[in-house]
Amino acid sequence: MTAAPGPEGADASLEALVTQTLGAATAEEVAALLPDLVRDLADVDWRLHQVLGSTYAQLTEAARYACATGGKRVRPLLMAASHRALGAESTRPIVSLAAAFQLIHTATLVHDDVIDHAETRRGRPSMPRAFGIPLAIVSGDYLFVRAFELAAEYPRSIILRCGESCADLVEGEVLQEASRFDLSSGREHYYRVVERKTAAIIAAALASVAEIAGAPSPTVDAMQTYGKALGIAFQIQDDLLDVFGDPDLLGKPLFTDFREGNPTLVALEALDRLDPRRQGEFEELFQLRRKRTKHLLRLRELTELGGTPAVVAREAESWADRAVRALEPVPPGPYRHLLERLAHGVAERRF
Repeated sequence: MTAAPGPEGADASLEALVTQTLGAATAEEVAALLPDLVRDLADVDWRLHQVLGSTYAQLTEAARYACATGGKRVRPLLMAASHRALGAESTRPIVSLAAAFQLIHTATLVHDDVIDHAETRRGRPSMPRAFGIPLAIVSGDYLFVRAFELAAEYPRSIILRCGESCADLVEGEVLQEASRFDLSSGREHYYRVVERKTAAIIAAALASVAEIAGAPSPTVDAMQTYGKALGIAFQIQDDLLDVFGDPDLLGKPLFTDFREGNPTLVALEALDRLDPRRQGEFEELFQLRRKRTKHLLRLRELTELGGTPAVVAREAESWADRAVRALEPVPPGPYRHLLERLAHGVAERRF
């Protein structure tokens, strides 16, 4: 497969994307790998472009808009780096699979924006805002269909793994919905949600890459463990940034979880670290169905009192450490080092 033809400067924009995803320090450290990674992402982008066309121009436009606002393409980058870490000289065998998992991820973001009534995504109007709720829902469904069309190029075991990760996503959404505004749900419930909504798809993607690379079963399992731990670290940090991040860097407003009543690790730790009087105030504010700005700011103030941000940040870093330890069966080399840096990068990111 050749890299996608595109407008002049497309490679430069992809290099900027890779650098942003890795972080400036890591990008400088692995600068020799950037040209290959840029070409890998260009191939995935071209495969996405190929499959998103529809008979109906409005659906094509909506699907491509969703992919343009679907994040920093961490998953395709992880898949490319993993494939190369396992000895592959080219990522051509996994291009369609990387595109499939990116479409699954993007579809979930579209549906999340519908559920959460989100106004923006990565600094642009969300799909429901740009195209309306009916077309946003249908576009998300269309992305899932196209994803499995791509996955059909691979062995049955990989198709089943894709399907199972999608089932996990749905279960995670149901579990999250069941615990809205309920701080008694606890950490075990929180981790069940995170494992299904965020970690499962990354774990499935990287295990599938290892299988395609012909890795032995222990290495396939190791890549799945790495993906799961990295996904959990990513989500914990995401929950922390939702309260203490920079909305301009994030490309979306803060306090979504407080507004929607999601009992994240941030909220659960904050509650545990307050004295009884303030615990009552925190619970009362958290359970409000319609929160005003003053309520959200007070929740953040209460969250800071017991040192919650530092505790949650350490938990994200702990999961990043687990991800790095899981890479032991992967041969040492620059791409394994990159995977290690990526694990710590998701736990330290600010956007």
